[in-house]
Amino acid sequence: MKDLKQNLNKGILASLQSLKFPTKPFSISPSKNPNFGDLSTNVALLLTKDLKKPPIQIAEEIQTALKKYLPSEIETSAVSPPGFINFVISDSFYQSYISTMLTEGPDFGRSNIGKGKTANVEFVSANPTGPLTVGHGRQAVLGDCVSNILEWNSFDVTREYYYNDAGRQMRILGQSVEARYFEALGKKFEFPEDGYQGDYIKDVAESIIETEGKSLSAGDERFRQTVEELIFTKIKKSLSDLGIIHDQFSNEKTFYENGAIKQLLSDLKEKNLIYEAEGATWLKTTAMGKEQDRVYIKSSGEPTYRLPDTAYHRDKINRNYDLVVDIFGADHADTYPDVLAALSALDISVDHIRVLIHQFVTLLRDGEKVKMSTRKANFVTLEELVKEVGKDVVRYFFIMRSMSSHLDFDLDLAADQSDKNPVFYLQYAHARITNIMKHGEALGHTFSQNFDASLIQEKTELALIKHLIRFPELSEQLYESLEPQVLATYLQELASHFHKFYGKCKVITDDKALTHSRLALITCVKLVFSNGLHILGISAPERM
Repeated sequence: MKDLKQNLNKGILASLQSLKFPTKPFSISPSKNPNFGDLSTNVALLLTKDLKKPPIQIAEEIQTALKKYLPSEIETSAVSPPGFINFVISDSFYQSYISTMLTEGPDFGRSNIGKGKTANVEFVSANPTGPLTVGHGRQAVLGDCVSNILEWNSFDVTREYYYNDAGRQMRILGQSVEARYFEALGKKFEFPEDGYQGDYIKDVAESIIETEGKSLSAGDERFRQTVEELIFTKIKKSLSDLGIIHDQFSNEKTFYENGAIKQLLSDLKEKNLIYEAEGATWLKTTAMGKEQDRVYIKSSGEPTYRLPDTAYHRDKINRNYDLVVDIFGADHADTYPDVLAALSALDISVDHIRVLIHQFVTLLRDGEKVKMSTRKANFVTLEELVKEVGKDVVRYFFIMRSMSSHLDFDLDLAADQSDKNPVFYLQYAHARITNIMKHGEALGHTFSQNFDASLIQEKTELALIKHLIRFPELSEQLYESLEPQVLATYLQELASHFHKFYGKCKVITDDKALTHSRLALITCVKLVFSNGLHILGISAPERM
């Protein structure tokens, strides 16, 4: 399809030149209404002001001139109001494309955009202060799918997890464990204000008693170290249950220990970009085009996230990735621009950094919101969610809305094992195809490349091919948007096309030639389902 569009584009340009019309960038896109054909161009609409003619008149003139430049795959062209030129592609083009898909096999739709390039995707990056929540889960799945999208487009991807471990949160966490430790020993100990509640804190305290004994003193660093290690072990397990494995873990403390933060402050000071006021250290973001300056180090001596995060991003840039992707929750929307601005002010290019912001998640059960609070330990953990509805359902539900949309995670729908559940709807289509193919094999219909594509003539068959043919371009669109929801929507539409086809066309028939042609077609459908579900990290079951 990409080659056909390019040839059609050349034909339109040749027509404009023959008419002595000016040229402007125009689009050739799938027709929104199939009654108007397969492709449509807006070229005439863009020339109205220049030519001072009605767009429909311009379209008719271009259409007439275009006839001798049309690619052979275009069967007919027509003009529709207010000035679109529409094109019908021949059935033979679609029929022949079945062989193309089968020849490419598992690589059908794969793009070489990122061949020879490296990418770093940072996601989750939750501080180890407790089990992962469903909010962390959405970012985890989004990040893994974005990584898969980049790998599908031939990038060599590093999945990275960064966490802050040198600030107030970790100190309070250690103090919370310390208090529970002494409580377990029957000693009075003041629980910190804003401390972390929950059984997991008590479990860590009990673990410390078992491993370290009963003689630890107040303020012992082992309280913080142990809780960090144990919670991180649990975090990695929760991610692994979702099929997510990070390649690299980075932490804030490293950048204090290796002098990176000290060097950053020195470099900013040299450029007169930080100053002292009200006992705090400020970043002069007003000099970087921002409305107000930002606190870098509080009067208490505690840094804000902007300082270590800038040092961390400088480190990532120094690792020379071709592409750096940061995935943040909406609560980081005000922070990351200051990080990038500080780097730019130091003459460090951030052009290859793409920041993706996602909205939050609300769990619904029986139509009611499930309240969540990390510190009060009143929340459903990611681990519990996966156990309740399964890995595939969790992954799909987290990406079935765009990142910019708030997500209502309906636990009742997620637990439904009928085709009302969008995950089962997809997986059932894949399993049904497998079942049809096995039934065909049992009757002696073994699939081969020797089939008569011209027998694929039914409207639902051609509609299926037209949807399949979009997959390679969709892969590149996924790279441009890094939005997994686009693929989820495409696969839902593919499942709908397949079920309509299945309802109208019997695959295994008394006509051997027709049977083999339809087996070839559904093999292509299965291939795209398999590839698409792979990108989303969702299994493609052979039976259900």
